[in-house]
Amino acid sequence: MKLVILPLFCTKNMIKSSEIKKIVNNYSDVRIGVLGSHSALEVMDGAKEEDFQTTVFCQKGREGPYQRFGRIADEIVVLNKFKDMASATNQKNLRETNTIVVPHRSLTVYLGYKILENSFKVPIFGNRKLFQAEERTAKRNQYYLLEKARIKFPKLFKNPKNINKPCIVKVQEKNRPLERAFFTVSSYKDYLEKSELKIKQGLISKKDLEKSSIEELAIGTYMNFNYFHTPISDQVDFIGIERRLQTNLHDFNALPARQQLEIDLDLQNIEVGHTPASIRESLLEKVIKMGDKFVAAVKKEYAPGIIGPFSLQSVITKDLELIVYDVSLRVPGNPIVATTSPYTKYQYGQTFGVGRRIAMEIKRAQEEGRLDEIVT
Repeated sequence: MKLVILPLFCTKNMIKSSEIKKIVNNYSDVRIGVLGSHSALEVMDGAKEEDFQTTVFCQKGREGPYQRFGRIADEIVVLNKFKDMASATNQKNLRETNTIVVPHRSLTVYLGYKILENSFKVPIFGNRKLFQAEERTAKRNQYYLLEKARIKFPKLFKNPKNINKPCIVKVQEKNRPLERAFFTVSSYKDYLEKSELKIKQGLISKKDLEKSSIEELAIGTYMNFNYFHTPISDQVDFIGIERRLQTNLHDFNALPARQQLEIDLDLQNIEVGHTPASIRESLLEKVIKMGDKFVAAVKKEYAPGIIGPFSLQSVITKDLELIVYDVSLRVPGNPIVATTSPYTKYQYGQTFGVGRRIAMEIKRAQEEGRLDEIVT
């Protein structure tokens, strides 16, 4: 395991798709690179299972886990800030070491969409034009894509004055761009009181509140359905299911109702972990069709379409209807699937997660001379 310390950051001019294709077509022994956060361990573990070399870029002070789990990181690059991964020096090193970068939520947050789309001149396993659609403020966002795919999603309230049922306000945290300061409301009065308090506490900003989405609160069983597809895939793979553990929501819900009423507590939806899940077999057809429809819709709107993993975070209602309340358009970050999903075993004869499925696809593309079809 090699430990390197590199600083500096700069941006370049807008990237052309042809430039990335030219770069990757000159690659020989492909290496897999990832930002050291979110789901880097999962990505690198999958890469090692398929015999790839790996590089992880860590912010100073956060390299500990990657040093501890030394099997999966061949090189650890320590940066002053995560954003420095896009420095001219690091980009040059990534290209010279034949590295393909696997994107996850932290990469899109810390580097930002502008850098990824316009100045990060390194092959990315994924459709870099599509990442922004995950944000509800984008023009052709996840709601737009779900509508095109004819997949049901919660009713939206454009004007908070029209709130007349339980809703969830989806707003970004003020000081932590990776987290979302979601909160529930039941009326316009409730919305005003809670939003004003959160602004006063410094949890959210008025500007972000104005850009927030207000969704009808879907009631049912929450499950995250995880899929995989690229332009060279034979089908849309259903990888598996997990559920999110959130603080302090889950602990609060575990209390008896009487105690809940006695506690004056601000609930938060900060994800801290995952638990595995499966779905009754009679509902599998709905889940599989939903993934197929979403892939077809995205291909029409964001050519060349989905490249890699995606997740449709859903609610199953009492009428067994599937409602998608959130979409992840990159590695979802659910390592528990790698050891618990029966669905990859049904398809491939072995249980694995998103990290290994990515590595399998990169290996296949390299062997068939089609790397330029799975990167942008």
